[in-house]
Amino acid sequence: MTLQSDSPHATMWSSLLIPLLPWLVQISLASPMQMNSTEAIQLQSRAPSGTKTVIIQMFEWTWNSIASECTNFIGPAGYGFVQVSPPQEHVQGTQWWTDYQPVSYILTSKRGNQAQFQSMISACHAAGVKVISDTLFNHMTGSDSGTGVAGSTFTHYNYPGIYQTQDFHHCGLEPGDDIVNYDNRLEVQTCELDNLADLGTDTTYVRGVLTAYGNHLISLGIDGFRLDAAKHMPATDIAAILQGLTAKPYITQEVIWGAGEPIQPSEYVGNGDVQEFRYTTAVQNAFSGGGISNLQNLNSMGWVAGTQANVFVANHDTERNGNSLNINSPSNTYITATIFSLAHSYGTPTILSSYSFGTIDDGAPNGGAGTCSTTGGANGWLCQHRFVAITGMVGFRNQVGTAAITNWVSPQSQQIAFGRGSAGFVAINNADSAWTSTFATSLPNGAYCDVISGKSSNGACTGLGITVSGGSFTATVPARSAVAIHTGQLGTGSGTGTGAGTGTGSSNIAVSFAEMATTTLGENIFLVGSISQLGTWDPTASLPLSAATYPIWTVTVSLPPNTAFQYKFIRKETDGSVVWESDPNRSATTNASGSQSISTTWR
Repeated sequence: MTLQSDSPHATMWSSLLIPLLPWLVQISLASPMQMNSTEAIQLQSRAPSGTKTVIIQMFEWTWNSIASECTNFIGPAGYGFVQVSPPQEHVQGTQWWTDYQPVSYILTSKRGNQAQFQSMISACHAAGVKVISDTLFNHMTGSDSGTGVAGSTFTHYNYPGIYQTQDFHHCGLEPGDDIVNYDNRLEVQTCELDNLADLGTDTTYVRGVLTAYGNHLISLGIDGFRLDAAKHMPATDIAAILQGLTAKPYITQEVIWGAGEPIQPSEYVGNGDVQEFRYTTAVQNAFSGGGISNLQNLNSMGWVAGTQANVFVANHDTERNGNSLNINSPSNTYITATIFSLAHSYGTPTILSSYSFGTIDDGAPNGGAGTCSTTGGANGWLCQHRFVAITGMVGFRNQVGTAAITNWVSPQSQQIAFGRGSAGFVAINNADSAWTSTFATSLPNGAYCDVISGKSSNGACTGLGITVSGGSFTATVPARSAVAIHTGQLGTGSGTGTGAGTGTGSSNIAVSFAEMATTTLGENIFLVGSISQLGTWDPTASLPLSAATYPIWTVTVSLPPNTAFQYKFIRKETDGSVVWESDPNRSATTNASGSQSISTTWR
């Protein structure tokens, strides 16, 4: 870049150049109109690479805790990407949104410093996990003045050594230059979003700084960018910034669709994926009572194509503002909707891993250090990415790849089942009663493990077992739950389903147990009882319960009808020791037909 000596940025650029030197590699500031067809195709090729494409949004986790989680769980569980919070210096404060008010491009934040950031990237890469950085190209702070977490001082339009007043849009609205009319394209893309100083991304200088920042992140190993508030920048501005990058990272852009608004998500697909908020709304409405049977052909909805969409059931904004399902949604809909999102072929799914909060402003618990139990959260963290049903469906998605949807059935609006080629099959029951049916699949015959309730371990299912015979199986899908099988998880075990042609097991009763129990890191709940299906009181043969809806632990067991039995829940510690519930033994008798639900609390 060449600047005239009388440029207002000549002195400023000199002071900025020194810290940016490692970043300024092959920066091109050509306008989007100068891109040739090959470059345009390269922009469109920015998509998840590899066979593992599921993203976890590790919201507000520190770099050190993400590094540990990548090594210990995320990599082995088969996730493809982690999306981390913005790494640059931001305003001070404990609230989560302070991370989204940048002060400088120094890589020091509440999450950690540059060395810790790079170490986290290296650890995740070693575990086979790529890293996406939440990235702020649209704006700086919303505060009038202050000092950032790394000690940089600023005023609203003056960031010493980086930006001055002329580097921002000033749209002339009063008071505060905030966006008022979302039907006005110019206003949406040049006025301020909640008083956040709006960068002049249409200027060569600002584009150069942002490209340099992106290249610095790439030099540290970043594999992708989530572009926050992308809707508030013209797609051509983003294209010009990305064109100067030294690599082609995965790009996903926050473009919130609004009915009748002039700015459309389709404008941005040339830069990479677009976060399709209409999907989030449709899933919320469907699983909240609108009916899930209309979710088959999502590529016909008028949204961006599935190959260009990044989708989620909830993200950090929508779990707070009510514009999506969340962990507190009734009737397990958050979990069943996430199962659907991972099973369906539309879009690249992001799973939110977050924390409990009392107010919408609450920042991360435990000093930002993310901690989990074996199959859930700890110390205020939810760790949704560890829920048994969700990790099981990550493996499902990795196994089925891009296979087409097959064998779709929907006997009523709240029940759907479908296959993914000859590699997987899922049945989702959003109704309040169990669903017993025979399902035709394209799967090869064999014994499969239901990945919603467990996995295959040494040829045996830790959860439910289902046998496919003659391409079909009969299963009972519990209320507000699902069953899913795929060719990567084979094994035998007690199950809700058997091959339709075998004639066995169809008279059994699907008994769903739900035990409320709080646990600490490493503890798990098991079911054991007086009959062979419950291990005949042998703790080593006890049945593991799923923590997918923690603190409610669940398991569904196929038991003979009209059978009296006794049972207890046990807690297995990390050292292998067993803690039994207090006496007396619990007692129950299975129904003559149909299904049955038993709910209890640890004692």
